[in-house]
Amino acid sequence: MKKRLKTQTRGIPAVIITCEHGGNRVPTRYRKLFAEAAEILNSHRAWDPGALTLARQFARILNAPLHCSSVTRLLVELNRSLHHPRLFSEFTASLSANEKQTLLKEHWYPYRCEVEDAISTLIQDNGRVVHLSVHSFTPVWNGETRRTDVGLLYDPRRVSELAFCRSWARNLSADVSGLTVHRNAPYRGTSDGFVTALRQQFAEDAYTGIELEVNQKYFASSGAKQRAIFDSIITSFQQTLTRIEVQCPGST
Repeated sequence: MKKRLKTQTRGIPAVIITCEHGGNRVPTRYRKLFAEAAEILNSHRAWDPGALTLARQFARILNAPLHCSSVTRLLVELNRSLHHPRLFSEFTASLSANEKQTLLKEHWYPYRCEVEDAISTLIQDNGRVVHLSVHSFTPVWNGETRRTDVGLLYDPRRVSELAFCRSWARNLSADVSGLTVHRNAPYRGTSDGFVTALRQQFAEDAYTGIELEVNQKYFASSGAKQRAIFDSIITSFQQTLTRIEVQCPGST
């Protein structure tokens, strides 16, 4: 049953920022599993380079709570459901069932429960919450250069998310000339992930979940250019938050 909690249809909702792939750290007890994996640990396969930097900037400017993980996704994937075939990577897939349960108890459950509890509290206190999950993606995938600069992922069946991302994409595109902003690209917003799971926990009039995907080429750019892009992404999010009614059909 979805948690509706206290309902509110007017005013600016609370905001919570998360970053599931903020680092490539390997806890000491598991380092032997990655003894020959230095190159992979430094690649996009192990983490989302730059995402945590941007998430922290969002949290600071918006004065919003930030929940993040700096442990490599190759240990256990926090952005995948328990049934997902890539919950464990090739480095941990061969662990015993007990060892996998230990990993889940140490990392997956604490992170997911902490965020779920924080969202429940924000909804209880504010009526509604916009959850922004910050990610980055590699500019080249399977030999092809991706055209997306910024992706906004959402569930198009949820009117609040559709309206928010339409407005955010317009605001961001208008603010940065030449920036390619795509909705539900380079990934689909309804694919298995933490935000997708949270939509099953919280009703639409209480929870708006959006994943932000930023092309990693911008994290490798010069300081001034990077700051300008980051500032525009955050400013356009703020504009959208203050101008749009985040509500579900039939609310008044």
